[in-house]
Amino acid sequence: MNTKRIGLATADSLYGPWTRPDEPLLLPGKEGEWDDLLTTNPSFIKHPNEEYWLYYKSLDTDGYVHPKFETKGNRKYGLATAKSLEGPYTKYEGNPVVDFHTMGNNQQCEDAYVWFENGKFKMLARDMGVFGMDKGLYMESKDGKHWSEPLIGYQELSKYITQAPAPKHLNRYGRVERPQLLFQKGKATYLFTASQGGKYETASAFIFKINQKL
Repeated sequence: MNTKRIGLATADSLYGPWTRPDEPLLLPGKEGEWDDLLTTNPSFIKHPNEEYWLYYKSLDTDGYVHPKFETKGNRKYGLATAKSLEGPYTKYEGNPVVDFHTMGNNQQCEDAYVWFENGKFKMLARDMGVFGMDKGLYMESKDGKHWSEPLIGYQELSKYITQAPAPKHLNRYGRVERPQLLFQKGKATYLFTASQGGKYETASAFIFKINQKL
């Protein structure tokens, strides 16, 4: 896990050829800092001021132990900004910008997706203990740095579809992860997610039409 880094690949066409720098786009912090283990799960936006804003997940390993796994830590989100796409990226001095650990019971989130709409920054993320382990979170921000208290952004998969009982080999059955939005004419129209289940009882894509504005 501690080898995870955020990188960059560019191409003139979706079919390639792709080029990437020799070094990661964003490295972990120095030893003892909250993000000294990894940088991963990026969400990227072009800021209205023409800067490039990169939101990233890291793992604060100070004093948190997962009850089932060897991995220690509390997932939090930081922000790094740059004047050009390739960087260099400078981490916001007020990081982490999303931090739930003070709620108790090691609440956290991951898989954040950030966008800018109607003068506000908005975020969807996978819930990890705030309302449950299978839901999604929704937050807003006026400046992209100070975020509102989380609300439920979407429910667990069982609220939308009916599946057969969970197969024994799938221990994350019905958990909705990796939210991404499709925008058409400037409006979010579809929510793309991933979850265990589906026709082949494996990791499957689930797509939902958005009937009201987020």
